Amino acid sequence: MKHGKKPNRQQKLLMSKYKIDSGNWLVVKNLNDELVVSHRETGRLRTLDKSVMQ
Repeated sequence: MKHGKKPNRQQKLLMSKYKIDSGNWLVVKNLNDELVVSHRETGRLRTLDKSVMQ
């Protein structure tokens, strides 16, 4: 599995829309229409749709 990176400001705003704490999640993939994040402790993957921000 790839190692995640810390989320930037726009990614943190997207995570807040989904009611998840950006401090506990790392960005694995940043695609045009979705953001894939991984939990720091459990490794659980979650896909966030970017259309929520529009």
